[in-house]
Amino acid sequence: MNLNTREPMSDNLGVLETAALLRELTAGLIGITDFDEALTALVRIARDAVPGVAWCGFTALRAGEPAGGAASDPRLAELDDLRHGPDSPAMSAIRCREMILAEDLAAESRWPAWTGRARRLGVRGVISAPVDVDEQMIGAMNLYAGSAEPLTTRHQLTAMLLAEHAGLLLAAVRDRARQAAEVDQLDTTLLEEGVVGQAIGVIMTQRGCPAPEALDVLRSAAASLDIPLREVAERLVITVSRPRES
Repeated sequence: MNLNTREPMSDNLGVLETAALLRELTAGLIGITDFDEALTALVRIARDAVPGVAWCGFTALRAGEPAGGAASDPRLAELDDLRHGPDSPAMSAIRCREMILAEDLAAESRWPAWTGRARRLGVRGVISAPVDVDEQMIGAMNLYAGSAEPLTTRHQLTAMLLAEHAGLLLAAVRDRARQAAEVDQLDTTLLEEGVVGQAIGVIMTQRGCPAPEALDVLRSAAASLDIPLREVAERLVITVSRPRES
């Protein structure tokens, strides 16, 4: 990535500040399974954690097509969403695979339509850093300045660190979402399957609980006995089917 190093090294992001930022980002996204929810948390944390940045956004592409994004301020959402126009700093960062810096939009000519909208919304400068999520999803982190204060080397380093760490965290979010979907599909299959479905029905009747909870009971029993789920279900169904002794 290109990095403007005109600022003194004393302005670089400190080790402790970097660690705190990445720790907060990890804590904010670690338990999330919904990708859009993760993006919302990401831009909020980034906006609050980076001094001199007024707003933060994320631009997303899925399988090469615009996939929306997220904005810390809804007023600026159109700046991050490629469906409002593909010519933008975020798209430049994604295409070039390197960080894009526009310190003063008043003197910027690379994205005329986007720049006009951004300036009307109060944006003075922007940094866009590419984010690699997985084979299907890529994007860009966008940090916006709202004052005449310049975007420094510190901001560029922060954008680079955020983008790299966000890519890892967002990939994990998508993995968790896929795993949750697979579990849900498996649960649906099990609920509809013969003997397992019967066993779940027995547990629901006995405990007065819903089907998902009954399935959890069945799984817990299988784990405790160290035998397959189907075998536990068969034993239960056989047991309750036996005629009671008078």
